[in-house]
Amino acid sequence: MSVSTWFWVAASAASIGSAAAPEASPPPPGIAPEIAASAAVAQSSGYSWDMYKTRLASLARLQGIREATIRTYVPTIEKNDRVIELESTEPVARSSGGVVGALAPYLRRHVTRSIIARGHANYADHYNELRRLEARYGVDPAVLMAIWGHETSYGAVTGSTDLLNALASLGYYGRRRQMFENEFVSALKLIDLGVPRWQLKGSWAGATGYPQFMPSVALRLRADGDGDGYADIWNNELDGLASIATYLRDAGWKPNVTWGIPVRTPANLNRAALVSRITAPRCPQVYRRHSRWLTMREWRALGVTPVGRSLPDTEMASLIEPDGPNETAYLLTTNYRSILDYNCSNFYALSVGVLADAIARR
Repeated sequence: MSVSTWFWVAASAASIGSAAAPEASPPPPGIAPEIAASAAVAQSSGYSWDMYKTRLASLARLQGIREATIRTYVPTIEKNDRVIELESTEPVARSSGGVVGALAPYLRRHVTRSIIARGHANYADHYNELRRLEARYGVDPAVLMAIWGHETSYGAVTGSTDLLNALASLGYYGRRRQMFENEFVSALKLIDLGVPRWQLKGSWAGATGYPQFMPSVALRLRADGDGDGYADIWNNELDGLASIATYLRDAGWKPNVTWGIPVRTPANLNRAALVSRITAPRCPQVYRRHSRWLTMREWRALGVTPVGRSLPDTEMASLIEPDGPNETAYLLTTNYRSILDYNCSNFYALSVGVLADAIARR
């Protein structure tokens, strides 16, 4: 279908949602089952690919996207079967809330000598700028560096997947349609704001730039770190770091407080009395592994002792034992929750904290 023909269909369609669902047909030989399943999901919703692009154009208009942007970019998007396949095999909520193995092997993979050394080098290179960001946002510079290292290997691996194609394809697949449609429209808003179409590349699931923000987050929280008047999270390292700091501050980061500390627990610790009775609205199985909040003074009274640095007596913290009782243990502050907001996985957040500590003390 040509661009001009596609737009005639888009303008003439009265209601995509009311279209009769076509009868599903068997997939051609050689098509992966996951891709065939994605086609079945889309067909059951009543959309061919061209019809779905019409839907996306309508959603974009409702959100105030410029007509020139819609006409230029929506008709030419292409279905990416690879991202559909990845989405069909990806758990909706992957986290360390379930049985995912031990923490130590995870840390060995994600907190390596190389990533520590490169983090320390980048920290030294950006030291003065990082201190200015700390004064501006109140966020520990080592944590900014650790997240940058985890997300993109300090900018080396930001992803090469075309975002518009990927987000449209993931919306078409339909398992998390509303989310990916919102992100698709947000990507168009970035284009309306002057971000070049070719620059919108990233992970298969739509994360982009040095901070690996989804487009909606990039719209809301990307920040100008070097004072040139433009927040370029794709090419400017300081803008990327400032944007991570903005995210953490927005997620409730408390200045001058560490993310957590390693501790030893006594053999007779009554864990049943420490179970949290609060059900988190987001990622409940991740937060279920945290104890209830106590002050550092109360933890000491229970025999929980810091390994190395400590927390002030009045600081609130929760206990996590990622490998089970009497193994590795940490007391976590509210700033750990800010890291979880960035990526809702206990193993991710712990590895960020451990990496940040290693970068700071090297």
